[in-house]
Amino acid sequence: MATTATKLIYTFREGNAGMRALLGGKGAGLAEMTNAALPVPPGFTITTEACNAYYAAGKEFPAGLWDDVLAHMKALEEESGKRFGDPANPLLVSVRSGAAFSMPGMMDTVLNLGLNPETVAGLIALTGNERFGYDAWRRFIAMFGRIVLEIPATAFDEPFDALKERRRAKLDTDLSAEDLREAADEYGAIVRTATGEEFPTDPYRQLELATRAVFDSWFGKRAHDYREFNRIPHDLGTAVNIVTMVFGNMGSDSGTGVAFTRDPNTGERVLYGEYLTNAQGEDVVAGVRTPAKISQMRDELPEVYQQFTEIGERLEQHYRDVQDLEFTIERGKLYMLQTRSAKRTAPAAVKIAVDMVGEGILTREEALGRVEPAQIVQLLLPRFDEAAKARASDRFLAKGLNASPGAATGQAIFDPDRAEEAKAAGHPVILVRIETSPDDVHGMLAARGVLTARGGATSHAAVVARSMGLPCVAGAESLHIDYAKRTLEAGGTTVREGEMISIDGTTGEIYAGELPTIEARFEDEHDLATLLGWADAVRRLQVWANADYPRDAERARAFGAQGIGLCRTEHMFFEEERLPTVRRMILASTRATEAKRRLEAGHELSADDAETVATFDGALETLQHLQADDFAGLFRAMDGLPVVIRLIDPPLHEFLPSHDELLAKVTRLRTVIELTPASQLQQGIQAELSEADELLSAVEAMREQNPMLGMRGCRLGLLIPDIVKMQTRAILGAAARVAGEGKTPLPEIMIPLVGHVNELAETRRVLEAEVAKIVEESGRQVHYKFGTMIEVPRGALTADQIAEHAEFFSFGTNDLTQMTFGYSRDDAEGKFLLQYVERKILPENPFQVLDIEGVGQLVRMATEKGRAARPGLKVGICGEHGGDPASIAFCHDIGLDYVSCSPFRVPVARLAAAHAALASAEARDR
Repeated sequence: MATTATKLIYTFREGNAGMRALLGGKGAGLAEMTNAALPVPPGFTITTEACNAYYAAGKEFPAGLWDDVLAHMKALEEESGKRFGDPANPLLVSVRSGAAFSMPGMMDTVLNLGLNPETVAGLIALTGNERFGYDAWRRFIAMFGRIVLEIPATAFDEPFDALKERRRAKLDTDLSAEDLREAADEYGAIVRTATGEEFPTDPYRQLELATRAVFDSWFGKRAHDYREFNRIPHDLGTAVNIVTMVFGNMGSDSGTGVAFTRDPNTGERVLYGEYLTNAQGEDVVAGVRTPAKISQMRDELPEVYQQFTEIGERLEQHYRDVQDLEFTIERGKLYMLQTRSAKRTAPAAVKIAVDMVGEGILTREEALGRVEPAQIVQLLLPRFDEAAKARASDRFLAKGLNASPGAATGQAIFDPDRAEEAKAAGHPVILVRIETSPDDVHGMLAARGVLTARGGATSHAAVVARSMGLPCVAGAESLHIDYAKRTLEAGGTTVREGEMISIDGTTGEIYAGELPTIEARFEDEHDLATLLGWADAVRRLQVWANADYPRDAERARAFGAQGIGLCRTEHMFFEEERLPTVRRMILASTRATEAKRRLEAGHELSADDAETVATFDGALETLQHLQADDFAGLFRAMDGLPVVIRLIDPPLHEFLPSHDELLAKVTRLRTVIELTPASQLQQGIQAELSEADELLSAVEAMREQNPMLGMRGCRLGLLIPDIVKMQTRAILGAAARVAGEGKTPLPEIMIPLVGHVNELAETRRVLEAEVAKIVEESGRQVHYKFGTMIEVPRGALTADQIAEHAEFFSFGTNDLTQMTFGYSRDDAEGKFLLQYVERKILPENPFQVLDIEGVGQLVRMATEKGRAARPGLKVGICGEHGGDPASIAFCHDIGLDYVSCSPFRVPVARLAAAHAALASAEARDR
């Protein structure tokens, strides 16, 4: 055989399973089965290196490759006793793709290669089966024409269907030999018309063209898109497997099929699959005929079935994983054409992993590695029945960002207040907004899912929906939402308020009407509980949850959370019945704070100032009681576990109506008053105008050019300290109350947006003084900690100074990412960020996957500097990245104590933390 500097071809006897990167999954599997003495047709594999060399040379075969192919074909002739292109005893081969990573259906295969009019005649003479010969010939022309000559499949399918209709043949197998010969002749004419040339009859020319076509399919759109979605590198290349043909279309004692050693949908330990008699491989996949269940083979071909079952069990034991098997039966003899680790659903992945530990096939650590953290999400959220989705394809509306996974069906409601009303009336709700704001939280609480036309994966709608476990599709820009008409339009379809829609937050798909969902119950997922128990025993990193309400905390604890890493106190302010009190507090806050400072300086207050202070203090007292009740619920739910409560963070104007809405309202009311005689004015309209005017003045006074960098976080607490004093009183008062019930509250008070040590030092001084008053008043000492959120780059850079005043750090990676990149999150995702990712300007969306090289280095530096200044400093992360497996691995590597994520991602994070620990241990052992 010809030799090259690099060996580019391996026979099946020369390869093994460990050569997957070089031989591809199919080639490595065929080699492994050959060396295990299983019935595999002889053949050889052209390596992935040859594919990459082909592309490097401008789609030309590397030097020596074709000579090597010819030499291996000669060896195949000697082994089979047949000759390639010999009319008397023709050797036929298949040319099959085979990448290192399984890419089912994405790349190309050609069967029956080597046929031409002369070899067809020889094949018929050898087998005595005219129908088989012409069936193989017409199949080859169609497959070669579609894959190699790039003729649309419909060009062959339509005339074949017409032939069947003329012959009144329901199935392909009902056609006669003469019918199939007629089809082959017609296919030849189709090739002539489409290409201007005759169908190539030289077998070696066929082989060359087919090999090139398989190489070319590596960068076909299907394969490229599949790799993009599954994050498979584009530089791996595909191998080409040239295999002696065996035929499943030689009669009723022949057939072909695909089977799995366990059910890939449920994980049940049963042989699962389908087969067709008198058929070739593509028939099963293409659905040409309805296949029979593999169990039926037990009755039709009992000896073959027994042999196949034994081979399946042997391969599963050998690979220690569920196998996806392709096979052909030629005249009662079984041939194995492929074995590979099977794709499986999330429920099946978990069950198989747990069962294989029980069967002694896997260790617990290996079982953990067999389930991807992202798969856990599928087990915990409602999901649509895929068959129902397929039937509803005519009701498909649009596709947006899959912002929060899960499936939901409900009435399209375009207003948060009406969403509450609809829920109260017992209707399921999908809240549909152009974009959501914090004012919409009550509507989101009433909804089963959220749909927005704008916003990205970390927009308000997405973040809040994930924290609530709500399915969300965001940024569906092809939707036209009209609040005035209460309609949604897409693709010529109009959905009116109250009509049903269905959203799939896992895929981003939106449908008109109802789709049935399959509910998931965590407590019923016994195999998952077992797997996560093993994960807990392996991981070092703790998993906490972000929760704003007691019900969220209860859910988080049920999912295995070891603490609450972020309670956003401002979300409690947005509840409908509290907003009037919150707004009273805001409207009085600036003037009341100034009045109190004058009072402390020895000045007397005017009657107006005294009234403002009373209004302010009264509102604070009401909010203190409300917040104390909220916190008490959290402490009860998390009895004995830490609860990190962030003091108020957003700018105050977010709690007020929007400027444009207020301006329109004031203008409208003034116009009504000016144009309506006083005697006809509705009662209270003047008071309504005064209230709206006051709100508008307050909003205008608080307007900022860049609110994200403005008066918020610790800055707000320093300038209006009574708000954070009130919150501290509420936290410790609730803790004292719950401690009195015999429980163990562990509050940790977090001061947000610290960029300078003096901000933290002063805030803590003020709040510690307040704590001293609370202890003195109550006579009860409560355990508590003060810490800070590191989300400003300067805070990270000066973490050693900040650590002197903080008992814990929590990285708010959402804002830290914004400020490090200089991106406005909502604007970036709506304008350019998704294009950046698509065009590979950025490897990932940095708001979904932590930017390790930039933001990650700030996290690493701050952790190291903080612990150097305060040994034992507890450090965690509470941004969106806390639930992302890749980000969790980084958090493990740099020694963080915990990650905090939405309750529904707690099980995901538990498994991801175990994966990180196992990867770290493996790296140490290497």
